[in-house]
Amino acid sequence: MVIATSLAAENAPVPPSAFQPTVENKSPAPGPTPEGMVWVPGGEFSMGNDSSGEAVCELPGVTRDAQPIHRVYVDGFWMDKTEVTNEQFEKFVQATGYRTVAEIAPTKEEFPTAPPENLVAGSTVFTPTPGPVPLNDMFQWWRYQPGADWRHPEGPSSTIKGRGKYPVVQVAYPDISAYAKWAGKRIPTEADWEFAARGGLTGKLYTWGDDLKLDGKWMANIYEGRFPQKDSGDDGYAGLAPAAQFPANGYGLYDMAGNAWEWVSDWYRPDYYARLKLKGEMARNPQGPDSSYDPMEPTEKKRVHKGGSFLCSYQYCTRYMVGTRGKGEVSTASNHVGFRCVKSAKVGTP
Repeated sequence: MVIATSLAAENAPVPPSAFQPTVENKSPAPGPTPEGMVWVPGGEFSMGNDSSGEAVCELPGVTRDAQPIHRVYVDGFWMDKTEVTNEQFEKFVQATGYRTVAEIAPTKEEFPTAPPENLVAGSTVFTPTPGPVPLNDMFQWWRYQPGADWRHPEGPSSTIKGRGKYPVVQVAYPDISAYAKWAGKRIPTEADWEFAARGGLTGKLYTWGDDLKLDGKWMANIYEGRFPQKDSGDDGYAGLAPAAQFPANGYGLYDMAGNAWEWVSDWYRPDYYARLKLKGEMARNPQGPDSSYDPMEPTEKKRVHKGGSFLCSYQYCTRYMVGTRGKGEVSTASNHVGFRCVKSAKVGTP
């Protein structure tokens, strides 16, 4: 089973910044806001990331798959204020009897190269290393854990008791699609998600601005300390945090950086932004490419992750920077990936 993660592409010269101002739609929300959601007005914005400081695996470079910066328009929509929580997901399971991918043993037909011992119900779990390790082999800190699922995020001895307000994790893409359909919502596109994450700001490093801390305070749940040995929890949390423990962005959305990665609906291709840019026109409500392709694992079907997680660190993965991208095989869940939903509404352009 493929571990959900994001890795750096090859180094390349950094292009000049191409961010242009965000132009929000002026029309108000077309009706009452659904419970637990906020209105995101939509409009035009510059999508992507061109930071020369982004690095993964202690290798300097930029996130090539988040370039070039390109102009995008999205219609307005409502979005969940927070990532879907354990208690919300439990209501769905109780109402439908749904079983997640991690609760069903995978088959040899689905994963022909998987070791037989991995063909049992379970999922991928982060495990700190006993000491410093080179950061070029993620299997040093990721393992396939039998019995790991959304109710047991770290394995059968773990529990979500008392963690109802925490983001649900250990959910694969089919699981979140089923939840969204039940809730009368949908999974956001990558463009929806990034417009919302920017909160009306233009070209900032983070969802709140250009400084990692504001007035000395951490603004997101990320990894402090020596990755992957020990998360010092300087931001107040070593590991996953309850939802909405850090300030909301300009649209009232919480945890759009750090805590748990979030699935979006787009298939992953590292060249997708370049393809949009080559069209020479503003992309309107882009839905992503027609198919998935990751040259690092060309046979795996992957969708995009956004926002980074509590495992993102300046030493390894700074994907809590707005505009960057992650990726995950659609049937693979882990204990640092969750999701939130949106609800469409048609609104006039500026």
